Amino acid sequence: MSRVSVKALGKTPAGVAAGQCLCGKVQVEISIPAFWAWHDHSRTSRRAHGAAYATYVGCWRSRFRVSKGEKQLTRFTDEASGDTRAFCSRCGTPVVYARGRSSRMVNLPRALFDGRTGREPLYHVAIGDSPEWAYRCEKLKPLNGYPNVMWSGPKRRRRSAALEPDFEF
Repeated sequence: MSRVSVKALGKTPAGVAAGQCLCGKVQVEISIPAFWAWHDHSRTSRRAHGAAYATYVGCWRSRFRVSKGEKQLTRFTDEASGDTRAFCSRCGTPVVYARGRSSRMVNLPRALFDGRTGREPLYHVAIGDSPEWAYRCEKLKPLNGYPNVMWSGPKRRRRSAALEPDFEF
């Protein structure tokens, strides 16, 4: 698969989920429910999105279409894997990810869709590739003076052995 093409959206009684890039020049639609959804912690998705991980919804290519802005898409194909990623050439938003070995499926960042896609991300792919700086479900608390900002607090230091008492209770 070298290009993601505009295809007619198949009839589905379940409806359609519409999404768009940051600037709105590219708009996409998928028939819902999506086939599956997952969090991808792989190095390639992390680099493509510039984030700790990317959350995708996958659907059959026949249930996907670019409803606006096909010409705004810029594509990158990884020669080693054959995977193709398409981005909005105006704002840089990742729009479509298609694996070279799975030509009948396309994957879209879940964040493109404001509404429901019919699937919740239940899977974590390549979690072993997750960087040490990524959020690991630490307990968070509000950061005073910064509305809507949460933090894990200062790192606790271990007491050195010299400060430990030499008796037991």
